Amino acid sequence: MAQARLSVRKIREVLRLKAEARLSDRQIAAVLGSARSTVQECLRRARSAGVGWPLPADCDEAALTARLYPQTPTAPRYPTPDFPTIHAELAQKGVTRMLLWQEYKARHPDGCQYSAFCRDYDAWLGEQDPVMRFEHTPGDKLYVDYAGKTMAIVDRQTGEVQVVQIFVAAFGASHYTYVEASLTQTVADWLGAHVHALEYFGGVPRAIVPDNLKSGVRRACRYEPDLNPSYQDFAEHYGVAVIPARVRKPRDKAKVEVAVQGIERWIMAPLRHQTFFSLGELNVALRAQLEQYNDRRLSREDGTRRSRFLALDRPALSPLPLQRYEYATWRKAKVHLDYHVEVERHYYSVPYRLIGKTVDLRITIRMIEVYHRGKAVAPHQRNASPRRFITDPSHRPARHQAVIELNHGRLLERAEAIGPATATVLRDLLEILDDRYDRRSTLITSQIPIEKWHAYLEDPTIADAILDRLIHNSHRIALKGESMRKQRTTASATQTPKGH
Repeated sequence: MAQARLSVRKIREVLRLKAEARLSDRQIAAVLGSARSTVQECLRRARSAGVGWPLPADCDEAALTARLYPQTPTAPRYPTPDFPTIHAELAQKGVTRMLLWQEYKARHPDGCQYSAFCRDYDAWLGEQDPVMRFEHTPGDKLYVDYAGKTMAIVDRQTGEVQVVQIFVAAFGASHYTYVEASLTQTVADWLGAHVHALEYFGGVPRAIVPDNLKSGVRRACRYEPDLNPSYQDFAEHYGVAVIPARVRKPRDKAKVEVAVQGIERWIMAPLRHQTFFSLGELNVALRAQLEQYNDRRLSREDGTRRSRFLALDRPALSPLPLQRYEYATWRKAKVHLDYHVEVERHYYSVPYRLIGKTVDLRITIRMIEVYHRGKAVAPHQRNASPRRFITDPSHRPARHQAVIELNHGRLLERAEAIGPATATVLRDLLEILDDRYDRRSTLITSQIPIEKWHAYLEDPTIADAILDRLIHNSHRIALKGESMRKQRTTASATQTPKGH
């Protein structure tokens, strides 16, 4: 059985008790709670190594352990993999540990198995600089955030100073960076900066990792983030996933934090003494500094940010869509009884079957799009003219469409099909309406209640047309009670003497 080995603290205590307290081996074992043989083995090793008490000033714990328990070099059981090369290969898209292990086994048939390969690689990786602990897949994630520091522009006329925000985006694999100044951190400026960043990179990553900015994220969660609807719309347009950083987890966004630090030091700081009079002028200066920053040689990796981007991230990006994203806001609306929804005092039609339903409106500078349960049901060109109602004829019920499409000729044709008398009445009525409509007052009396007119007219389409012209813009007076003619007839009969 192998001899038990004391900890460094107990080794120091053994040497001190033996030299200063002059205790026996048995007494030292009792004090430390160890076996006497273990204490004796420790003292034997100390004598062999020439170590006494007090310890030399340069003899720390590692040196003491090495002198008492020297490691005997042993021949490796299998060829050691080239871990620096393996680490660089893993940065390539599609390259996995299994593939690299298979290539290693092909070169070294007597090499280690896959589990030992991964264990040794993880051990090697743990000994490297901490910046190497994250394996960033090329084209995988783009980290975005606003810098903590701000800049300013000055109104040339009034001298008023306006603070502007600095947007930063950086890739995980290559550190390639984009920077832009915007007036605010609102959703419109936030998404506008995203669009400009993707166009600067010339492609779309698989995922974007933002901070928990209210412009982008309502509720942060790694697996089910609650995104701002406009941000979700942006993500769907570009086919990119949005994975917000977790709250109080700075390692989730370490790349952009480092990028922000670099932007503040190498781009913003050199411009601190310059005065800018417009946002465009500031962004031109930022772009010039950015190009120099991306061409600066990296201290811990080979090449520059630009060269690494062209070699790693750029080939892995998805192409940009043919159409540029157009900023849109979303809100809910209830469909009115006339199957229209209101947007800034203009009314846009939706299919009449959605009357009373709540729909989602996607509003851009050019379009009004109506969605119901995630399905687009009514696209409209946005209207800025005084005309307040914009109606798609296909959204009307069939009877409403028939009424609007009918003219005098078609009405008379339908009336003739019913009978000559119907056609004569309808012709006279329509002539009166056309002659007086919107020009003169017209008084129409009827002993038939209005609610029975539709049934009295035999054809429903003709009934709809007449009622639409007669009653929708009229004032109605309904007289109730017994007929005056009947009352007069009854009174006359009562007053007539008998025998006459």
